[in-house]
Amino acid sequence: MKVIIPLAGFGTRLRPHTYTKPKPLINVAGKPILGHILDKLKDLEVEQIIFIVGWLGDQIEDYVKKTYDFPARYVEQKELLGQAHAIWLARDHINEPVLIIFVDTIFEADLSRLDEVASDGVIYVKEVEDPRRFGIVLLENGWITKLIEKPATPVSNLAVIGLYYIRNWRLLLDCIEEVIRRDIKTKGEYFLADAFQLMIHRGAKLEAIPVEVWEDCGKPETLLKTNRYLLENSGGQVTVAENSIIIPPVYIAHSATITNSIIGPYVTIADNSVIRNSIIRDSIINEGSQIEDAMLSRSLIGNNARVRGTFERLNVGDSSQIDFALGEEL
Repeated sequence: MKVIIPLAGFGTRLRPHTYTKPKPLINVAGKPILGHILDKLKDLEVEQIIFIVGWLGDQIEDYVKKTYDFPARYVEQKELLGQAHAIWLARDHINEPVLIIFVDTIFEADLSRLDEVASDGVIYVKEVEDPRRFGIVLLENGWITKLIEKPATPVSNLAVIGLYYIRNWRLLLDCIEEVIRRDIKTKGEYFLADAFQLMIHRGAKLEAIPVEVWEDCGKPETLLKTNRYLLENSGGQVTVAENSIIIPPVYIAHSATITNSIIGPYVTIADNSVIRNSIIRDSIINEGSQIEDAMLSRSLIGNNARVRGTFERLNVGDSSQIDFALGEEL
């Protein structure tokens, strides 16, 4: 099995953090989003992972090489022409069934039984209350008959989560080629949903498998929600803290320094961060940051940022300095 992970987007909804790092490397519950995805592949028979990279793709390549030993290939998507275009760029390297994973998603699904799939493919879905925000699938006699992007009128509550296993990889590539040749676009992009719809029109049998957990990492508020979920389910990590109170679940890197503070619940503190005289809950503090005399909640603090003297909800990018004791931002 080949795995394709498209990673070329700019991650605009997570700015300012994605000005200096690609979205897949944003920290959540102690490791990059991409790390949580790759961990799910460790027990599978993966022939190769094809990373479709773009903005700051060298950082992704460095992280994967340093952290994992998967056979990997990196393909650059120079023009952001959509999901189907990203998969099309990998066509010369696809010669067996493919698992396609988009890293906006933290999911819980049993991938160990993919070799038992007898249909042309699987689209993983999650029941949602408001399907108008998502792409959805329609079923008939257990098979997918139609995919609809953000339906104005709810006709199904099965949302597509961005996880696909395509056994009939030849037909997928043929249909993507047709989508591009016929210039079938939505808002200027080629979508996988259109390729899947063509597969169905050509007689493909695609099944929908529901997942119990689908957590989004695409926006600050959903990233913090995912941080809460992962900490609750992993138990987190605690290190020595001087004269401080730690309220689990939290993830505190062993190289972080915590002094005279109350940390938690639902806090991630990355390597070499320094927290002094502060109260922090429901927040992610990234590598090398310094927080002093602050009260933070529902905040994202970038790498090597400095925050002093505030009671706020902050979204601070890398290498920023916020000094409320002086009443100014530097």
